[in-house]
Amino acid sequence: MLKTLMKYIGEFKKETILTPVFIILEAIMEAMIPLLMALIIDQGVEKGNMKYVVLMGIAMLVVAFTSLAFGVIAGKTAAKASAGYARNLRSAMFANIQEFSFSNIDKYSTAGLVTRMTTDVTNVQNAFQMIIRIFVRAPFMLISALAMSLYINARLSLIFVVAIIFLGGSLYLIMTKAHPYFVNAFRKYDDLNASVQENLTGIRVVKAYVREEHEVGKFHKACESVYRYFVNAERFVVFNTPIMQLSMYASIIALSWLGAKMIVGNSMTTGELMSLFTYTTNILVSLMILSMVFIMVIMARSSAERIVEILEEQSDLQNKQQPIYEVKDGSIEFENVNFAYSKDSGEYNLADVNLSIKSGETIGILGGTGSAKSTLVQLIPRLYDVTSGAVKVGGVDVRDYDIESLRNEVAMVLQKNVLFSGTIKENLRWGNKDATDEELIYACKQAQADEFIQTFPHKYDTYIEQGGNNVSGGQKQRLCIARALLKKPKILILDDSTSAVDTKTDAFIRRAFKEDIPNTTKLIIAQRISSIQDADRIIVLNDGRIDAFGTHEELLANNAIYQDVYNSQTKGADGDEAAK
Repeated sequence: MLKTLMKYIGEFKKETILTPVFIILEAIMEAMIPLLMALIIDQGVEKGNMKYVVLMGIAMLVVAFTSLAFGVIAGKTAAKASAGYARNLRSAMFANIQEFSFSNIDKYSTAGLVTRMTTDVTNVQNAFQMIIRIFVRAPFMLISALAMSLYINARLSLIFVVAIIFLGGSLYLIMTKAHPYFVNAFRKYDDLNASVQENLTGIRVVKAYVREEHEVGKFHKACESVYRYFVNAERFVVFNTPIMQLSMYASIIALSWLGAKMIVGNSMTTGELMSLFTYTTNILVSLMILSMVFIMVIMARSSAERIVEILEEQSDLQNKQQPIYEVKDGSIEFENVNFAYSKDSGEYNLADVNLSIKSGETIGILGGTGSAKSTLVQLIPRLYDVTSGAVKVGGVDVRDYDIESLRNEVAMVLQKNVLFSGTIKENLRWGNKDATDEELIYACKQAQADEFIQTFPHKYDTYIEQGGNNVSGGQKQRLCIARALLKKPKILILDDSTSAVDTKTDAFIRRAFKEDIPNTTKLIIAQRISSIQDADRIIVLNDGRIDAFGTHEELLANNAIYQDVYNSQTKGADGDEAAK
């Protein structure tokens, strides 16, 4: 884990190394001050030598300001190193997430990924800064103070050795007991973020159904779970302070008792005892700081494990050694395809699929909910890999293509339409970043989007809010179709992407496809038979298997599922007309 995390220090190695150097110099300067103070008392005050007192006083000031300067520089370099390290971690995680296949993404919740990139990285950043700064300063200060104490009086310094051993053992026990609770607490953070995300995304539904109280209760439950784990962890962490105070006061009492005896016996001077008290404080404060660092490290360790999990996650979709970069045409073949989302389930979501689709054909796909319509088309751009069998595009197994090259030739309008914050132009250029304004307008006319865009005050420069909340569902679908058309793909997949538009607009879109992109293979998933009855052929899916594949007329004559759907929709339409 450490090896993985250390790679992302990157260009901030210089600051990471300089920070401990300046911290050590600061600690050396600080450790000299009590020794100078002892000399002032013993050689100046007790002997009445004011010249010596002034000289040593100036020396103390110089040492103190030098220590301060080193501390300021160390703070600056530590801040730069830790902030840069956090930036690199977030960038690396985000970049790796972009490489995930759908099956990789399915392993993690969106809220969990957000928590890892925010809370977890912040924890690691804070721990990193403490390690390169405080974790270096405290041990070095402790060692310096202990060395000075041994120099002044080796026998009395054994008190500190006993205190260090006692504290070290106590901290180890606290760390081992508290760590599992922190691990679970950060997992519960995922549930907390998921509750917030789900609520904010669906806030209109929450208000429409007056479910605010239910959502508040759900959020409180998630908060309570996080609270409970942190309380359990703090039950052990809380022992840190009393153990620290016990060690400090016991050391001071022992030092006072034994030191007083030595002064009376003339084996120690008052100045030496005073400096030992100062070193006592330095040693025990260093131990206190170390204990705080250990607690932070315990928390950061849980976060670091979650970060490394993302950084080391490898996409299960990889290019072959010498991939093919050119897709010849839009022909599609499914050869004995079986597919399961979970390899351990023992059941296929798609089974025994055999299809042959010519380039330029328009194929309709019909089936009930859960019949695996979306699953079928997601295998074409290799969003998932088949469990067995092969999917071929342009006569080549999709696993033999360069993934980026394949997906550039397959435009897909997903069932859940997504628009991003930005203007309409910026959203459309996801399809082709170099598209001209004329190409944007032409694609929107094909998708029947230009008409409503022209009604906006800023037309194509209209700003789309996050998630496309300031346009209707039908408008959003048409913009997504236009975006896909700008790719000029060899294969166009519409996954129930005209469900929110009226039948007239749907018909215009289909006619534009037929006239303007005749050489593009079009796969249209639809619930309305009217959307696909003009297709060259129609696939009827039932429970992950192909029930029938033929023209509208053939299916209407021979397929029971298609007949049922057709009759229910046409009778419903006739009933509506009669009601009017």
